[in-house]
Amino acid sequence: MNEPTAAALPVFDSHFHIIDRRFPLIPNQGYLPDDFTCSDYLKRTAGMSLAGGAVVSGSFQALDQSYLADALATLGPAFVGVTQLPANVSDEEVLRLNELGVRAVRFNVKRGGSENIQHLETMAKRVHELAGWHVELYIDSRDLGDLQNLLIRLPAVSIDHLGLSRDGLPTLLALAEKGVRVKATGFGRVDFEVKGALRDLAAANPGALMFGTDLPSTRAPRPYLVEDLITLYDALGDQLARKALLDNALAFYRLRR
Repeated sequence: MNEPTAAALPVFDSHFHIIDRRFPLIPNQGYLPDDFTCSDYLKRTAGMSLAGGAVVSGSFQALDQSYLADALATLGPAFVGVTQLPANVSDEEVLRLNELGVRAVRFNVKRGGSENIQHLETMAKRVHELAGWHVELYIDSRDLGDLQNLLIRLPAVSIDHLGLSRDGLPTLLALAEKGVRVKATGFGRVDFEVKGALRDLAAANPGALMFGTDLPSTRAPRPYLVEDLITLYDALGDQLARKALLDNALAFYRLRR
């Protein structure tokens, strides 16, 4: 499949970051990323048939909501937000953010900047009951074993970046079979052959995979390339690729096509 054909496929970008120094940024492990504004993002994805996407809060944004509110207002109703919240957040704040387009809470186990994982079950059930939200985990799949039974009990959950590690793939596959979603993102972050993992995950659950650019790929050994989209299509074929590129994420984020 050549690049122009791949670029023409409709894509819901399930995972990217907006970084804008008009809003608070907090160094994480001494790291602060360069700006990557809404304008930068739209320029970077101009060659893609973009159907919308999910703006994901990073460790360096901690619990700030101001940047996310601005980004969602700027990008429009085809885009949703994935935020980080304290366990004691009020019901009113969750519902306010829901009105702005937020649809999920992120637990950044790998980098920090979010609430502690000990609050995962309580928060997951609470925000789902309040607003229909799900939870998203940035976690090394090698650390999923102790959480496996809990994650299966949660109303809705996804794992970032294919779980990152080869050694955790069997656990990730078992979770996908039980309905956990997996973001097909950060191909430059993983330590395994991506095509085989994509095929295995799609076979375990055709509804599990959700493609994302991971732009601007902060701290990734290798940033997103258009070849990543082509890799997914070549691995899955037309029908499963279209689910991973669009349909699965639209359903998960409760958006209409």
